[in-house]
Amino acid sequence: MDITAILAQVNFFGDLSEASRCALAELCIPREVGKGEVLFREGDEGHSVYICNRGRVRLHKAAPDGTEVVLKIVRPGETFAEVVLFERGTYPVTATALEPCGVFLIPRREVRALLQRDDFRDDFVGMLMRKLRHLAERVPMLTTSGIEDRLFHFLDEQFGAAPSVQSGISKKEAAAAIGTTPETLSRLLARLESEGRLRWRGQRIDRSPAGTPRRGTGKRSGAQGSRGSSRRSLGEGGSTSPATT
Repeated sequence: MDITAILAQVNFFGDLSEASRCALAELCIPREVGKGEVLFREGDEGHSVYICNRGRVRLHKAAPDGTEVVLKIVRPGETFAEVVLFERGTYPVTATALEPCGVFLIPRREVRALLQRDDFRDDFVGMLMRKLRHLAERVPMLTTSGIEDRLFHFLDEQFGAAPSVQSGISKKEAAAAIGTTPETLSRLLARLESEGRLRWRGQRIDRSPAGTPRRGTGKRSGAQGSRGSSRRSLGEGGSTSPATT
């Protein structure tokens, strides 16, 4: 297994130089995780940053009222628990495998030792600055968009532009991830299905190209007259019955 090549595809470490990735690769500890297995719990001592190499991991935490809030669904090529690299203390969330997963652990102590090297530290800090700039550019869209745009943004992040996917997540989890209630999401999904833009039945999500969002406008591309063809593209017979939560 070429861990250096894997790190080149990882969102958090991909911008590092090859020399820095090689140094990190020597620290990676592979681990196989079963479906439903908890990798760490909110409040556990934070000892490692994780890389998802295969499968998906749900990051969630308990709200003050005791309900579970899903913060993110981690996919292959993404890191999680990065906060432990910079802060001593505990994990701020719980991580649970949604399916059988292959992950890498990188011990915090070992990364901190690498940061004592001038070349690695300069490379690492430069990478962090580029990512901060990218996040700053995304803030206006994330803070001003409506629920419909947030839903499509969430789907884009989780599944890309695939027209049909098996989601592996519930509508309740999706609602929590985009900051709304299951009831509000259910009403939105019913409307999107009636307009031929998107259909979510069970674990299957079908999207129409005409439903692609125009970022920041809250509207979808495609004129009113195109909705009939969009509806037909979502399935045989153009069913428009509401999706359920």
